[in-house]
Amino acid sequence: MNYNHQHYRARRAQLISEMRRQTGGGIAAIPTSPEAVRNADTHYPYRPDSHFYYLSGFPEPEAVAVLLAGHDEGDSKQILFCRDKNAEREIWDGFRYGPDAAREIFGFDEAYPIAELSAKLADWTCDRPALYTPLGLYPAWDDTITKTLNEVRNRVRTGVAAPEAVVDARTQLSAMRLVKDPHELKLIRRAAEISSGAHRRAMARARPGWHEYQVEAELTHEFLRLGAQAVAYPSIVASGPNACVLHYRENNRQMQGNDLLLIDAGCEFHGYASDITRTFPVGGKFSGPQKAVYELVLAAQLACIDVVKPGRAFHDYHHVAERVLAQGLIDLSLCQGSLDAVLESGAYKQFYMHRAGHWLGLDVHDVGLYRVHGESHRLEPGMVLTVEPGCYIRPGEKVPEEFWDLGVRIEDDVLVTAEGNENLTAGTPKTVAEVEAACER
Repeated sequence: MNYNHQHYRARRAQLISEMRRQTGGGIAAIPTSPEAVRNADTHYPYRPDSHFYYLSGFPEPEAVAVLLAGHDEGDSKQILFCRDKNAEREIWDGFRYGPDAAREIFGFDEAYPIAELSAKLADWTCDRPALYTPLGLYPAWDDTITKTLNEVRNRVRTGVAAPEAVVDARTQLSAMRLVKDPHELKLIRRAAEISSGAHRRAMARARPGWHEYQVEAELTHEFLRLGAQAVAYPSIVASGPNACVLHYRENNRQMQGNDLLLIDAGCEFHGYASDITRTFPVGGKFSGPQKAVYELVLAAQLACIDVVKPGRAFHDYHHVAERVLAQGLIDLSLCQGSLDAVLESGAYKQFYMHRAGHWLGLDVHDVGLYRVHGESHRLEPGMVLTVEPGCYIRPGEKVPEEFWDLGVRIEDDVLVTAEGNENLTAGTPKTVAEVEAACER
């Protein structure tokens, strides 16, 4: 990946400006995530903390970004603490940047070994009006912050003061991350492109007699072949009745020719997630009931996307999904009564029980408020969200048997633009004709 640290310097400068505006300055200390043990002496693949990575782009563990916000721009500093270069450990574990290279490559004013953090953090926290840091996120980091504050308070007789405010920095960072900059959008677009190709591969290769995990392998193959570093979340490959389990994870059922296969899967590309769901017939052709339910969900999804635009409330498209799906369920005789009555009673929730989408970015369920002061958040250009209505029909006394065990969800990643919206995953087959053509073998 070609590296340009200016994106990260600009984000750090923005946080410094926000600190200066809120509290007249201060110090921010943002740690990355600790390494996690899988079992015995084996670790999970390392993934940096999203807030830390957003500010730094630095991929290694044992690192902290420290920002000093003075009264004016010239009195501020951006500082990184990270692991030292260590030739012996690099033989075993791989390359380390070390402070000198990290300072230059990632655009910090200063960089120090992580072993020096405690002493320097205490010194720099003295006489600062506020300390910004994530609270309650990592127990070891909470201990570090507590020790730092106590050390500063112990120096009060020398004439220094501890910060009057300790602020959870995630509030400011979450608001910043909600609107993506051009660099972020470039990475999200690539994640979406890779994932779209993986879904097309799954449609082309899945067939009766395969197990769900074989389809999952096809998805993972395409993610890694095209340069993604990982899945953005555990892939859902749910056939037949499993498609009615929203967070199905086992992926071990043998697929039948008359099944629908619901795949909810996306890759992570340089930290940024994609999130696509498609539902298609394992045998290549929709049956009559399958097609009816699929086209209902598709109509709801297209109607939702149509109202994603600047100035609209976030929850508007969720209400659209409910109305379209409720009316369709009435038309299919799965719900009885008028549209208003079905909506008021919540009868449709037997078949549609989740929201129609969420924010998307460094986290697949990305940070950012959905309501501000009790009001639905207004959409702005640069926000990225998913649009994913669904319909899940389990066997039931009043459910016609031809609809039993039909689960359909259709999900795209949508960017809010100044003119309206852009569907970042539009290249993934979605109409009945497109899906059946993609399944031809």
